[in-house]
Amino acid sequence: MTNNLYTRYMGLDYGTVRIGVSVSDPLKIIAQGFTTLANNADCLDRITAIIEEQAVEKIIVGNPLNLRGEVSTKAEEVGEFVKRLKTKTSVEIIMLDERFTSVMAQRSIITMGAKKKQRQNNKGKVDEVAAAILLQSYLDTQSHAR
Repeated sequence: MTNNLYTRYMGLDYGTVRIGVSVSDPLKIIAQGFTTLANNADCLDRITAIIEEQAVEKIIVGNPLNLRGEVSTKAEEVGEFVKRLKTKTSVEIIMLDERFTSVMAQRSIITMGAKKKQRQNNKGKVDEVAAAILLQSYLDTQSHAR
């Protein structure tokens, strides 16, 4: 990953059952859903494989703070996940407030016309879209900083 021109950022929406994954384009302007992984014993290996395949230079992980902006039980679980991920990769990991990304993802999927039955049958899509919303939020703040 010596050429920064072709690297990407990755977004992770951590869940107890599934982890939504998104990646940016090489210019780091647009985030898109990539996949949903089962949160099981090999998920970290699958994430590190995606990091290599997609030349990821930075990972944005959703931090589920409570409505007051305080660390919740779920946020502690995400913190433990990030600690484990750091043992598998040297890529920079940033935790970003993810409040309401799942709600936004649900609304986005509804807006795209998915019927209730489709949404119930593909809950992983919500996680993937939430990861994309999270990553896009980060990308937007970076473009304003430039």
